Amino acid sequence: MPIQVIVSQALLSVDAEATVLKQLTDLLLDLHGLADNGFMPPNVLAELIVVPRGRTVSAGQPADIAVFELTVPSFVLPTPELKRRWISEGTEIIERAAAGRLPRARIFANIKYAVDGGWGIAGIAYDNEGLGAAIAAAA
Repeated sequence: MPIQVIVSQALLSVDAEATVLKQLTDLLLDLHGLADNGFMPPNVLAELIVVPRGRTVSAGQPADIAVFELTVPSFVLPTPELKRRWISEGTEIIERAAAGRLPRARIFANIKYAVDGGWGIAGIAYDNEGLGAAIAAAA
């Protein structure tokens, strides 16, 4: 389940970049109670993309930004409360890591859902039922 973080250059130190990826991964697993599951932790992937200053914009003008996106099957973050917590707590993670270099108003989040049967791990296409079974079997 990929997490992608896109930030303008110089907003995060190298240490902060690694911390953000780890904390967002932990947040997703904790929200679902899967931190100790044998199947899920290695299948939560995260990447951070640093974009040169001046190549990120808001309202068509250069602006420092951070965007964190999550792509998941439809049963992940299924309630409004879980979505709210992912966005709120994820924003706090990035805001803390930026250490005052980025206002909260320039941190954006997105949750994208894969179509049922369109989720693949290790070359296996899982539908929601099959993926749920693999997660349950590893509990």
